[in-house]
Amino acid sequence: MKKSNFKWVLLFLGPALLALLTFKIFPMLYALIMSFERYELKNLGFIGLKNYIRVFHDASFWQSLGNTVWYVAISVPLTLIFSLMLSQFLNEKIKGQNFFRTTYFLPYITSLVAIAAIWKVFYDPSSGIFNYIIQSVSKGQGLKWLEESRGVFQLLFDPKAKFLKGFFGGPSLALFSIILMTSWKVCGYQVVILLAGLKNIPITYYEAAKIDGASKVKQFIHITIPLLSPAIYFLITISVIFSFQVFGPIYIMTGYENGGSPAGTTLVTAFYMYKKAFRDMELGYAASMAFIMFLIILIITVVQRKIAEKKVVYQ
Repeated sequence: MKKSNFKWVLLFLGPALLALLTFKIFPMLYALIMSFERYELKNLGFIGLKNYIRVFHDASFWQSLGNTVWYVAISVPLTLIFSLMLSQFLNEKIKGQNFFRTTYFLPYITSLVAIAAIWKVFYDPSSGIFNYIIQSVSKGQGLKWLEESRGVFQLLFDPKAKFLKGFFGGPSLALFSIILMTSWKVCGYQVVILLAGLKNIPITYYEAAKIDGASKVKQFIHITIPLLSPAIYFLITISVIFSFQVFGPIYIMTGYENGGSPAGTTLVTAFYMYKKAFRDMELGYAASMAFIMFLIILIITVVQRKIAEKKVVYQ
């Protein structure tokens, strides 16, 4: 590159690079240093790997990690499946198509605080709309929703908790309720991405499949899914990354003091780090958990990429 061109590159990229270094790179490096220190208000000093060793002996951390894994394992496929169904529906020639597209995208651009607060009211065991619908339709007893600590698998298949206990009982109904809310909110963004992918699939593929007698289900499996694989891979990757960092819905729907309730079944790792850093003021310990989570997310992303290289179909 010529020196004259380099000056222009530096001129245009300089502000963005400065902002990246100031608000991303330097804080990350400083957090890494903090993770090897006793970084509290009164106790400062280098302690080596003690914070990391403490993490691996922290029962609350493992509980929060288990809750986070359940959150990711359910919210990512649930949101993607729902988004695929909606995008396929909205891709058809139906009346009011633009209205439906706008309606499904609105939750994504609406404030998370507002949505979480409204859904918290919906989940109220005594006056919430969900229990009102359940009791009106089945005339049965309503659910505790955000106050239920038992796992959804346990509630469905093993109410007496003879076999399904702890992690194997599944995410608590409280955590599953939060998953439903976040999936509904994020769905609009995924629908937009998938709709763009559907519009890029040549109609000739479907016409040829019809001539061969392929049903719509076979067309969806053998044409739509393979040709949507780049968009699906992108959505899965970013969904996994952001789901591991879930914080806002837990904070808003369970509160600051009782965050993670009931019985710690909604305590996710990001919220646990927040409590350790800003309630207990153990910033070094919280930083060590953050870098452990960074490594977990990095490993999962690399594995996803290795798998996707063989599965993703590019036209």
